[in-house]
Amino acid sequence: MNLDFLPISRDDMKKRGWEQLDFVYIIGDAYVDHPSFGPAIISRVLEAHGYKVGIISQPDWKKESSIQILGTPRLGFLVCGGNMDTMVNHYSVSKKRRSQDAYSPGGVIGKRPDRATIVYCNLIRKVYKKTPVIIGGIEASLRRLAHYDYWSDKVKRSILLDSGADLISYGMGEHSIVEIADALQAGIDIFDITFVKGTVYKAKNLETVYEPVMLPSFDEITASREQYAKSFYLQYINTDPYTGKCLAEPYKETEYIIQNPPSPPLSQQEMDDVYALPYTRDYHPVYEPLGGIPAISELKYSLTSNRGCFGGCSFCALTFHQGRILQTRSHESIVKEAVLLTEDKDFKGYINDVGGPTANFRHPSCEKQLSKGVCTNKQCLFPKPCKNLKIDHKDYLTLLRRLRNIPNVKKVFIRSGIRFDYLMADKDAVFMRELCEHHVSGQLRVAPEHISDSVLQLMGKPENAVYESFREAYKRVNEKVDKKQFIVPYLMSSHPGSTLKEAIALAEYIRDLGYMPEQVQDFYPTPSTISTCMYYTGLDPRTMQKVYVPKNPHEKRLQRALIQYRDPKNYELVVEALRLAHRTDLIGFDKKCLIRPRKLETQPKAEVRNFSDKNKKKKKTIRSTHGKPKKKQNK
Repeated sequence: MNLDFLPISRDDMKKRGWEQLDFVYIIGDAYVDHPSFGPAIISRVLEAHGYKVGIISQPDWKKESSIQILGTPRLGFLVCGGNMDTMVNHYSVSKKRRSQDAYSPGGVIGKRPDRATIVYCNLIRKVYKKTPVIIGGIEASLRRLAHYDYWSDKVKRSILLDSGADLISYGMGEHSIVEIADALQAGIDIFDITFVKGTVYKAKNLETVYEPVMLPSFDEITASREQYAKSFYLQYINTDPYTGKCLAEPYKETEYIIQNPPSPPLSQQEMDDVYALPYTRDYHPVYEPLGGIPAISELKYSLTSNRGCFGGCSFCALTFHQGRILQTRSHESIVKEAVLLTEDKDFKGYINDVGGPTANFRHPSCEKQLSKGVCTNKQCLFPKPCKNLKIDHKDYLTLLRRLRNIPNVKKVFIRSGIRFDYLMADKDAVFMRELCEHHVSGQLRVAPEHISDSVLQLMGKPENAVYESFREAYKRVNEKVDKKQFIVPYLMSSHPGSTLKEAIALAEYIRDLGYMPEQVQDFYPTPSTISTCMYYTGLDPRTMQKVYVPKNPHEKRLQRALIQYRDPKNYELVVEALRLAHRTDLIGFDKKCLIRPRKLETQPKAEVRNFSDKNKKKKKTIRSTHGKPKKKQNK
């Protein structure tokens, strides 16, 4: 295997003595050959299996010639929109265009199109009519079946139909992409590759599909939100590689989208092999004059120790992408990579992170998962830790101690997130002490998300009392080890189930903490999450119970402003929210008040608003807080 970057030009191919590539990989990000970037892993895995892969990064989607620079691939095109969904990458939750793209040279926005996977595939199809096209990555994976699209406010078809691609490799695709490549190498037509786990394909009938679970048709889910919720939950309970069934989604009488069960999780040896591949661990030097790639700065000196998450948060798509079964690397593999970091000329002695989706998960939640899969009818941690949950931080502690003792390593931080409810369930207090003593850089980021138990229940998060016990324990341990370290809680506004009442309760909690969050995450309805299903349907797909959903943009601004009530820019929004909720007792000079009244102002009663999303007439939505509007006076 070559220790250089993969070819990005014909000249690069000539240097390797290659006349034709097996696969041309088109990606929406800049080319970064680091194992934190999905395309780097997939391309290196294919290389390790003897396939010739070249990269076309961020092609000009307005020019057909931009996807022809490496010639016609022998086996097929691979397409990935990037490490992030392109719509999330381009737009804030308020649907405003972002000003930066951390995955593009110099952070410049606009280097890729919206819905990049679809656009790139359509471009390929204009030039290469019959060459196989396989799509993957987060964008394709989470849109593999019909899904609610927040940016258009519509239910969209499977991305396989809109892109014109032949196959989706969904989830973490190391197993499936090699099986697909081997099948193509053996001469099997792309239309006959219907047997690979972790793939989605098109079918004209169900004659060759073994015992499929029939989802409601596309017409049914677009006509009925209840049918959409039922379809989503069928998908959700079939995301496990051991218990998941084949799913069939009808579009027309002769058009079906078929989802095979997920690929099996990687063994520890397979994980070690993937991370031992010859990555250059940096962005391609062609980007150096353009300012480099900002996304690599935090990731370059971080270590991935696990995959998957059994936390099961409703607003997270990990269940659909990485799955709930934990997969881990061996200590030896991680330590070997850490030693490589210390040899880098720019390494300053600090490992930024050792973790994954959840840092302190280092083994499956229970032994049965490795043979029987995860439970379809309950979660491991929610609403209470399962009695079969294996709670043990010893393995993670041993790993962290080994990393701390590597020569030239000054500090090992944990920044990818501690699951505090799992930590509090551990009766052994050693991990908490060593966490505070060695692995916090002044501030520990955790994600309580909210304090209202009714909202937390819909989020799939532990009740607030668990976070409170963690906060107290963290403070107590820091005092013992003589450290002045703080918690930075991630908080979310406008999640389904949150009314102004819950938003005000969160504001009062922040007041009592004496904490002013600099950033607030307004709930973002991204594809393939339970919370997004709630947002669209107004139903919890797990129970089919109705859920209040704050959709009105002005109400969402009110809820967000309440969390940052001390910001002078939010003053009038906070006043309006408190009046609407009949909580003007929080306007005053008492220490329990959120804001003070402004001088020389009248205090009219707030206009009662209707935040129902049925009320879509364009009206002036902000009422003056300075009394009734004055009539214009003739001069």
